[in-house]
Amino acid sequence: MRILFVAIGESVHTARWLSQIADEGWDLHLFPVEVGIPHKDYRNVTIHSYYRDHWNGNKAGVHQKGFYWPLPRGVARIRQIAQLIAPRRASQAARLARKIKSLKPDIIHVLEMQSAGYVALEARQQMKGDPFPPCIFSCWGNDLFLFGEQPEHQGRIRDFLSDCDYFIADCERDLPLAEKFGFNGETLGVFTTAGGYDLEGMRRFRQPGPTSARKVIALKGHQTIRGANALAALQAFESCRDLLSGFELRVFSASNEIREALRKISQIEGLRVTEVRQKCTHEEMLDLMGTARIAIGVSSSDGTPNAMLEAMVLGAFPIQSDTISTAEWIEDGMNGLLVSPTDPSSIAAAIRRALTDDMLVDRAAEMNSDLVDERLDLSLIRPKVIELYRKVAAQGKRAKASRATQS
Repeated sequence: MRILFVAIGESVHTARWLSQIADEGWDLHLFPVEVGIPHKDYRNVTIHSYYRDHWNGNKAGVHQKGFYWPLPRGVARIRQIAQLIAPRRASQAARLARKIKSLKPDIIHVLEMQSAGYVALEARQQMKGDPFPPCIFSCWGNDLFLFGEQPEHQGRIRDFLSDCDYFIADCERDLPLAEKFGFNGETLGVFTTAGGYDLEGMRRFRQPGPTSARKVIALKGHQTIRGANALAALQAFESCRDLLSGFELRVFSASNEIREALRKISQIEGLRVTEVRQKCTHEEMLDLMGTARIAIGVSSSDGTPNAMLEAMVLGAFPIQSDTISTAEWIEDGMNGLLVSPTDPSSIAAAIRRALTDDMLVDRAAEMNSDLVDERLDLSLIRPKVIELYRKVAAQGKRAKASRATQS
């Protein structure tokens, strides 16, 4: 089976999804939609980059193809040209159309819409009726819930979904949204963006002892137009200053605006503020969640946050904004707390409760451990993922045979 993935090549979520089928002996290909260095965790895949940088792609069965400049002189200039040309959607679409024609994959799987899906849509339009393989679309957090509310995206979302044959949702919330935007193919199920989790491997990062004994608070430091609102969380800390002595606030993925606000928060007596580097590795994230009492994520739009799931695996108590999708995992007041993403007082009340109610955070850790065992374990998810590809490939072969008979 030959599968062509159209996705963000730098993303750990892309790498982790592909890892689920990396050992099946299938012919896997990745078309990255950005110029950059592919994530280090790929295995047994051919990566069709626009520009092949000096990246070690020969380990673990990874092969990288693309324009390559072997000489030391001129490398910077080639990189500049690539950065200017490659991100243009028409250019990417033309490259993808050529790649589809040459590879003739059995399946195309698009991970994420606004970067990858729009490129796939234009590639299909450029192929002008040439055979296009069965297309699976995996919806990521903001693809429909946020961008579906923006008029400049609605037409392209409808066009893309009407051309997709199969749909994988990140959360139950997005199933009716896909139908609303014209998807009339087959739904293959609900899977988080990264698929199954290696729970045993992740739990090696979990600090021994009860969660209530931990002294770290983890905060996702995003402040973006996509709805992330860490500033509201930092305002909430001002209201909790009487409880923060002896704790450490560790902020990961902090944007520049958040760094400025952290200077004020760092003046709270007894609170140590540490910024984890902006692009932390997956291992660094696991280490953080394995030592945190509380993990806070505040955003008005998201799917199933991976940071929330990692917190649940590793015993950290989740405080999350209610984006409907988070309520599919958190029962408010039982295994976490759901807050308003725009109301600092709501967030402050949740932080105060999580800092003072040891029984709540310890009970939540037990509940979340059982929950992720049931819904995230790689040993349960991987067979389902493998089966869905086999199903799509078999249906594609039957459809191709039927067309051949009719002609």
